[in-house]
Amino acid sequence: MYVQNLGDGSLSFVIGDRIDRETSRRILKLYKTMKNSSLPGELSIYDIVPSYCSLTFHFDPLKTDCVVMEEELWPVIASQLRKAKSSSGKGKSFHIPVIYRGEDLNRVSRLTGLTVKQIIRRHTYPSYQVAMIGFRPHFPYLIGLDRKLATRRLDTPRLKICAGSVGIGGSQTGVYPEDSPGGWNIIGYTDPQLLKELSPGDTLKFCEVSRL
Repeated sequence: MYVQNLGDGSLSFVIGDRIDRETSRRILKLYKTMKNSSLPGELSIYDIVPSYCSLTFHFDPLKTDCVVMEEELWPVIASQLRKAKSSSGKGKSFHIPVIYRGEDLNRVSRLTGLTVKQIIRRHTYPSYQVAMIGFRPHFPYLIGLDRKLATRRLDTPRLKICAGSVGIGGSQTGVYPEDSPGGWNIIGYTDPQLLKELSPGDTLKFCEVSRL
């Protein structure tokens, strides 16, 4: 573990060096423990943000500073990590219906060597873990994509990707919660309103449907 100073009011504790379920579980367990403790109030912390490999604390720099924050948080975090079990606790489970008629399905097929049916089967098979919410409000970063589905991003990002678009970008998959620019390969579409229920630590499965 090491600390990154992100400015006068932000401190990030880096706990892992790769994207995997175990690191994410440890971070999410730590996130829930810290969020429910008395430390945020005592240290003027107004937000705690989990990511794939780190936990970032945002605080009021007029009331404390990074040196004090690190001195106070380091022993607590180190102790919690030693106690942490492999599970971050039970989150909610969701099923997300998807119409697999995305405009980049053929591109993913060409680059991966898989048929469209194989792509759909491999995309709907895993149970994905929500590692964090970010980029846009309600955008879920998911762990669990089949390695054979990893596909490089578009050479030229689109100026607009419609809300509800299900995409693959590199080794990640996710759903656009609103209209926005983006460079992921779009393989299907779902109802973006479903994303509002997701939180870090939840799990989801994609299900193929013919209509929403």
